[in-house]
Amino acid sequence: MTRFSILDRSLVRAGQDPARALRETVRFAQQAEELGYHRFWVSEHHSVPGVAGSAPTVLAAAVAAATSRIRVGTGGVMLPNHRPLVVAEQFGVLESLYPGRIDMGLGRSVGFTGGIRKALGHELRDAEDFGANLEELLGFFTGKQQSYPGVHAFPAEGLRPQAFVLAMGAGADIAAEHGLPMVIGGGPRMDEAVARYRAAFRPSEWATVPYVMVAVNVAVGETAAQAEALQLPEAWSTAVSRTRGAFPPLSPVAEIQALDKSEPERKLLGEALAGQIRGTAGDVAHALETLVGRSGAAEVLVTMNTFDLGERLDSYRRLAQLAEGR
Repeated sequence: MTRFSILDRSLVRAGQDPARALRETVRFAQQAEELGYHRFWVSEHHSVPGVAGSAPTVLAAAVAAATSRIRVGTGGVMLPNHRPLVVAEQFGVLESLYPGRIDMGLGRSVGFTGGIRKALGHELRDAEDFGANLEELLGFFTGKQQSYPGVHAFPAEGLRPQAFVLAMGAGADIAAEHGLPMVIGGGPRMDEAVARYRAAFRPSEWATVPYVMVAVNVAVGETAAQAEALQLPEAWSTAVSRTRGAFPPLSPVAEIQALDKSEPERKLLGEALAGQIRGTAGDVAHALETLVGRSGAAEVLVTMNTFDLGERLDSYRRLAQLAEGR
């Protein structure tokens, strides 16, 4: 049976402050647990006005403290931004406090702009060291890291939070080489990346068989039009970010629909909505069945945000009901 999980980026809504967005993430995790979702992940973004989720391990700790059953993790910690020892220690603390519930999702992205990368103390080329840094990080948990003889990560050593690789670009190959589960977006390159991953996978003490999680934006509404409206605020903020260089807070659907959009803006909005899954329960069930069939995914990671929190919860409730019937 396919599992369903959630990735939340703590998006800010117009007229609200980041503190409220973070509190809403914690509340959303509690609701996700009540609805039966398998995992709840938070993300890492820096210097983005519309995204409050900048410190994923801190936020994951708050989420884990407020829940009791759902797995909690990161989607992900961007390893090029951090030293492996520090990441190991952070997840060691989380796993010690919440044993058997912590996921360590790891990505290879660096800051979006040169200024952010400089502030973080890293450059684009640091992403090329992801494989080596990943091996070092895993070694701190197994006690086998060789980069710094005599250095140990406490309380991480001997613990096993579940590790995942966010498979952007070469991520699928790195996940296979290290014997780790991978997370991949359901885009046009998914089939090729999944095939490479499965063919090259090397069993490890972290995973004995390949494990694929597909990440996709899913909205379930009473009508197809309602479902598309749910995805409009995030898609519009994405379109704006591609013209103005900054992802703004989410706006109400009616305000976005009333805007006199330029042709480039309409094109970017269409591109932002493309590839997402939406519609009635029947529409979504068919689309998910096709996606899972293509990828052989064991799990679907859903990331859908909209301006109205009640409407967001209703969509996730409909999806949970749909998952129960699969």
